[in-house]
Amino acid sequence: MNYPVVKGSSYILVHTPDMIMHSGTTQTGERHSNPESEYLKKLPNHIRSYEDVISYPPNQTYIGNMKPEDLNNYEMPWFDKKMEGADRFGKFGEIMPQDEFIALMKISDVFGLVLLNEEFTKMVKPKLEKHPLVSDELIAKLKDGDDREDIEKALNHFHAEALYHNDEIVGCVKRAHETDPNLNAHVMFENLAVKASGFLAAQNLIEKNDLAATDIEYVVECSEEACGDINQRGGGNFAKAIAEMIGAVNATGSDLRAFCAAPTHALIEAAALVQAGVYENVMVVAGGAVAKLGMNGKDHVKKGMPILEDVIGGFAVLVSKNDGVNPIIRTDLVGRHTVGTGSSPQAVITALITAPLDKGGLKITDVNKYSVEMQNPDITKPAGAGDVPASNYKMIAALGVKRKEMERQDVATFGAKHGMPGWAPTQGHIPSGVPYIGPGRDALLSGEIERAMIVGKGSLFLARMTNQFDGVSVILEKNTGKVSSGAGVSEKEIRSMIAETMKEFASSLLAD
Repeated sequence: MNYPVVKGSSYILVHTPDMIMHSGTTQTGERHSNPESEYLKKLPNHIRSYEDVISYPPNQTYIGNMKPEDLNNYEMPWFDKKMEGADRFGKFGEIMPQDEFIALMKISDVFGLVLLNEEFTKMVKPKLEKHPLVSDELIAKLKDGDDREDIEKALNHFHAEALYHNDEIVGCVKRAHETDPNLNAHVMFENLAVKASGFLAAQNLIEKNDLAATDIEYVVECSEEACGDINQRGGGNFAKAIAEMIGAVNATGSDLRAFCAAPTHALIEAAALVQAGVYENVMVVAGGAVAKLGMNGKDHVKKGMPILEDVIGGFAVLVSKNDGVNPIIRTDLVGRHTVGTGSSPQAVITALITAPLDKGGLKITDVNKYSVEMQNPDITKPAGAGDVPASNYKMIAALGVKRKEMERQDVATFGAKHGMPGWAPTQGHIPSGVPYIGPGRDALLSGEIERAMIVGKGSLFLARMTNQFDGVSVILEKNTGKVSSGAGVSEKEIRSMIAETMKEFASSLLAD
């Protein structure tokens, strides 16, 4: 079978310290219910600097300046450790500061909703002019800034959302409709943040992998926000908006939503579209979720830690037809949590891990690396959620013992051998499987590994529509270099299908 390939990937982070206080749901909820909260008073003293965010080892891992396994060289906790020689730019992407990102939100706005004052614009514009991925055409959209009186009027009389930098109002996001709750200023702020961060991820994908935007034919956007209006709340379309911004003039696209599992669903959808011959190049992209900034902040502050959920994340992956070089996506070995699967840990692991392996006659140990919920334990352990990747690896290993594919004593070392420490920010959809596509592609290309599994999980009950769990998985393999003709079906398979059809036809004649 002629499988599609992962042709490139990118990962970006945006340090947004002011948005923690003013946009994260933990903080805004606390301000609403308990405005004199001790937590809110202490929080400003627990905000990291941009320099600390850059040198943080998990962040450097996310943008490709470290391998996931290199995190084992740092004793936990990691928040007080720094990577020497850390850089804003990495092999896979970058870590953008807040001021540049706010300007990027203005650039992303095509309806005149974002206003930035002249002083802030004058300060940030030269910084973006030096950015290698932001064109002069895009920077021109900043103009010279907006009048302060217009900003104050929008804030004081028209329910605009304030934009803060260094704890000062530098602009605002206006509402897009007077009465539509889905187009109010806060929703527009969240959605513009998705578009801007998705754009940054897409631009890095193109630049880091020497691709052409004009070659992209379809875009699947898989973040956790939804854009639409009062008549179609999640009508979309982030995908086409991002495609337009990067100059993908030959692309169309759509949004896919499935909570944390959405990126893996999107990867499988992209692979299916390419293998079917519908499109040759499909980009999967996701922007970040400002609502999840500081999500576990109360626990971090209580334990004297900095707020580690101070970045929004994004990623992009290009799926293309088989080139005989890049890692293939085994579309015949897809794991899926079905309606009838059940929600017990064993049932979930069986559906997502062993069921697809059984299709290919593979053992659990035949997969070199499992990328599960790659949550950063530096964030989750103080909040009482434990080490999420480690827990997943223990469950997979236990099933391996039950299937007699491993010895019991191997359970303790399974995570180190077939897994990795978690390094992804808790942005919901971002940690779920896809952070390893970049490092995994490198490892498959170099021959370091032969096979990796990407596992995405999601909590559908959050929408109050069902108590169902959700999850899908897919296997990436080293490319054999053999490319068959046809749109996803080999000549051998075609001959076999013809022979089978003729056999059935002959049998029907004899029966008559």
